[in-house]
Amino acid sequence: YVLGDSAMHQMAQSSVFLSGMGGLGVEIVCVRIHIVCIVVFLQAVTLHDTKQCETWDLGCNFFIHKEDVFNQRRRVEVVCPRVAELNPYVHVDTSLCPLDDNTDLSFLRKYQCVILTEARLSLQKRVNEFCHSQQPPIRVSLHLCDAFGICVRVFCDFGEEFEVSDPTGEEPKEIFIQNISQDNPGVVTCMDNQPHGLQTGQSVIFREVGGMEELNGSVRQATVLSPHSFSIGDTAHLHSYAHGGYFVLVKTPKTFRFVKKIFFPFKLVLNLSRTARGTLPPLAAAVGGVASQEVLKAITGKFAPLQQWLYIDAFEVVGPLQSLSPEEFLPRGDRYDALRACIGESMCIELQKLRVFMVGCGAIGCEMLKNFALLGVGLARSSGEVCITDPDLIEKSNLNRQFLFRPHHLQKPKSTTAAEATRNINPDMQVDAHLNKVCPATESIYNDSFYSGLNLVVTALDNVEARRYVDSRCVSNQRALLDSGTMGTKGHTEIIVPNLTESYNSHRDPPEEEIPFCTLKSFPSVIEHTIQWARDKVCAATFSPCDLYQLRESLESSFQVIKLMSRQPSQWEQCIAIARLKFEKYFKRKALQLLHSFPLDTRLKDGSLFWQSPKRPPTPIEFDLHFDFVVSTARLFPSSTWSRLFLLTGSHQVLTQAGNQVLEEIHQCEHTLSNQKHRFTRYTNCAECLRMSPLQFEKDDDSNGHIDFITAASALRAKTYNIEPADRLKTKRIAGKIIPAIATATAAVAGLVALELIKVVGGYGFESFKNCFFNLAIPVFVLTEPAAVKKTPIR
Repeated sequence: YVLGDSAMHQMAQSSVFLSGMGGLGVEIVCVRIHIVCIVVFLQAVTLHDTKQCETWDLGCNFFIHKEDVFNQRRRVEVVCPRVAELNPYVHVDTSLCPLDDNTDLSFLRKYQCVILTEARLSLQKRVNEFCHSQQPPIRVSLHLCDAFGICVRVFCDFGEEFEVSDPTGEEPKEIFIQNISQDNPGVVTCMDNQPHGLQTGQSVIFREVGGMEELNGSVRQATVLSPHSFSIGDTAHLHSYAHGGYFVLVKTPKTFRFVKKIFFPFKLVLNLSRTARGTLPPLAAAVGGVASQEVLKAITGKFAPLQQWLYIDAFEVVGPLQSLSPEEFLPRGDRYDALRACIGESMCIELQKLRVFMVGCGAIGCEMLKNFALLGVGLARSSGEVCITDPDLIEKSNLNRQFLFRPHHLQKPKSTTAAEATRNINPDMQVDAHLNKVCPATESIYNDSFYSGLNLVVTALDNVEARRYVDSRCVSNQRALLDSGTMGTKGHTEIIVPNLTESYNSHRDPPEEEIPFCTLKSFPSVIEHTIQWARDKVCAATFSPCDLYQLRESLESSFQVIKLMSRQPSQWEQCIAIARLKFEKYFKRKALQLLHSFPLDTRLKDGSLFWQSPKRPPTPIEFDLHFDFVVSTARLFPSSTWSRLFLLTGSHQVLTQAGNQVLEEIHQCEHTLSNQKHRFTRYTNCAECLRMSPLQFEKDDDSNGHIDFITAASALRAKTYNIEPADRLKTKRIAGKIIPAIATATAAVAGLVALELIKVVGGYGFESFKNCFFNLAIPVFVLTEPAAVKKTPIR
């Protein structure tokens, strides 16, 4: 949903070479490139490294275990098979050959992308010159990533020029028009003061404009005048604007040009040199997500590339630690030496004693647990603990970004599986896994006594209401809350500290606009309306648990149940017949009735036409072997013993006759129908068909046919109202209200949140905390101070 089919296809033909299996390298290859790219069948990944496993690596490379250090295994040999577990369809190989100033670099020509970590400056320059000299179709993009303790940098070389097909990745929206002036320049005003979201220089295409019909199908460049209006050049010679119409942003490729130059923007040499040998795992995770996104851009040509350099530091983390003695930062021969070199022994001890409650074990939750393991949060020997809870089971769709889970974990609880995987990274951690929701119904479990034993709370949730509830519990118990979220390539973090910052509930986003009922029923104007209409038909075809309870309330209701069950189709032909009649009702009779009530020449009291944008007049559709709709509709009946479609009036004989007529029309599809008929028989030829159970819309179960029905029905309704139809993937996203997600953004927000966790533990001041918003597609990063808590003086 984030990258699109074209970008996925390009990744399937790409190969990547990554050198360096330290903390930053393994973040890039495993958590980002492997999950994001390899899951869509990246052709090949070559991992290069020449070093042996050391105790030092345990604190930054989550694939290396104690036994690997004891057996003196090479890092790349340890990482490769454990990375390959993520997807068996991709070839992952290793390289142990030296890569230095004397190496012949011609072997890099077979890769589309080269990533160097832990490389010397002389080698970086040499590889950069080689990659930069290659020309299409052999062009090789170079990405240099370095982590020096609290400082990280990314350098990207896409060549002198790099064409991007879609700089933003945002889906264009249809914006309806209120007026277009007949002037030079002509000014377009959006309907109902709807913001157009355009930028000066972008192009738009016009459709269904009444009166000024010369604009239809034409592309005009926009000059923004206000959030609701823009000019499009000379319209004085065109006909006068009458009514209706809409415009859509035209996506045009953009060419980026770069300067061949390497520059190192280091400042504050004292702090840098003091921590350079160490590794701050959250910072490596954050920059790993950014670097991986740049790799995707290089391979796919989608999203605007980084303007070569990105530099991030965490000086605010080490600033308050400068007064500590040098002995605080000396290695002690354990897995935390790399972390200790950055934040000191005292801070490491405080992290180990931490008692954390994390709500949610999805994509962000998995990343957070990995960061906790590397930081040593909640160790058993220090009386620390990480308590996690999530009621969900692991689904197949989770595997592409929730990296703690593997295919053999499907249908297992997320929380217990994540806890076990976390202990594999750091066996000293104390992880307590629950299967509960955090809501008013579980306040007997997560009561004030529970919260009083915590140091802080972390949310890894996917809905606002749950966040609000957790925030209210944290406020009442005076506990810090670390929140984060992603949507596609966008991400945000919010830090809430008692008596310092405002709470999550202190601000509210505007409520999501609901589609009016009359629009869904009779006047759809965009594809979202037809998809929601089709989804409502699925929901109307099934009883909810509430309906079940109501039917049990009286004897009369019991007779209603018997009546419903008696009308249950007993043959597949009857299901086909009902589907055929539904087609006639939805796409012919309803349209004819609406046009009878409101003919095309109907005018309102002010003289304006009734049928003008955003209203679209329907066009009745004649039945012509609409196989997808008929079969997907028929499949809804045997899959639900609680079908309200059984209320259809008419005898079984009429239904059977209609069904036979349809069967004659689609006799060439007899094989497919026989399969569906066999499936139907399983529900009707046994006593189990009398068992009544509620069935609800489920987007992830293809066997129930819900998405198939919505796709077919919404496409036909879109055709009725002259709306551009949506494919199955888009339909599933809209109907299932799926929030697009990508592992690069997930890793970045989790890393940034874990950095703030260190500040909370250290008791830092207000000015040290940072909220963040970023969009990896553009790319843009905004760090701000959180809003201060409002204080009211009391006399």
